[in-house]
Amino acid sequence: MDISTIVGIVIGFVLMIWGIGLGSIGNFIDKQSAIIVIGGTMAALIASYPFSILKQIPKHFKIMLDEKRFDPVTCIETLVEYADIARKNGLLALEDKANELTDPFFRFAVQSMMDFSDGDKLKAVLTEQLENLAERHEYSIGIYERGSSLSPAFGMIGTLIGLINMLKSLNLSDGGASTLGESMSIALITTFYGVVVANLIFGSIAKKLSRRNDEECRYKQIILEGVLAIQSGETPKFLREKLYALIEEKKKQPMSQTQAVQNEQVRGERKKKAA
Repeated sequence: MDISTIVGIVIGFVLMIWGIGLGSIGNFIDKQSAIIVIGGTMAALIASYPFSILKQIPKHFKIMLDEKRFDPVTCIETLVEYADIARKNGLLALEDKANELTDPFFRFAVQSMMDFSDGDKLKAVLTEQLENLAERHEYSIGIYERGSSLSPAFGMIGTLIGLINMLKSLNLSDGGASTLGESMSIALITTFYGVVVANLIFGSIAKKLSRRNDEECRYKQIILEGVLAIQSGETPKFLREKLYALIEEKKKQPMSQTQAVQNEQVRGERKKKAA
């Protein structure tokens, strides 16, 4: 289990409390400000996304905490084993092996290898599956990226509400200036809440889910390349070297470059389909 996000968030709150000072922590607690920031952000997210997507939020947290969902090394060794079976007994010998697989994409890829004799068609089908997967993941990650942008906005709304109420009730002739500093500090608390929620919570979750998406796409790209190689009759030794080289190449690439390569592959497949 990967609890680094939870640990980081907890450490962030602990350091802020230490910086504020336990004796002054009460100055930063305001129920109305919390309701404006948290409630407003949640309301805007509900208005922005269908419930079919929002109900998957608990699943997102499970994915975020699951560190070893995708093991590329085990995947490569499985593909090498299948390559050896295919060379000895033919592709149809992998039918029973495909039914044993628990990963839906891996099972579909192996079964499709037997259904499609044309390697280009097989690649197009699997690439489309990867494209749809990436789109779904980006949509889910967008919830938290959206929350990260909404929280400071509602913090500013809360600040404006506080300032308006403060100015409306301000009466300098009756000593109202003595409470000006206190009223101003309360108005600014919502901005503080918004920035903290955006950067420490929503931003951290979005980054971790993006990392998980990159891991899954890399894993399934290995499956795609391996299945295509098995269908074309490549030797198990060559397949192992090719797929391990793919892992090393992906590790050397920045995440943005990796995604760019995947997007370029998708665009290439779309052009082929259009042609």
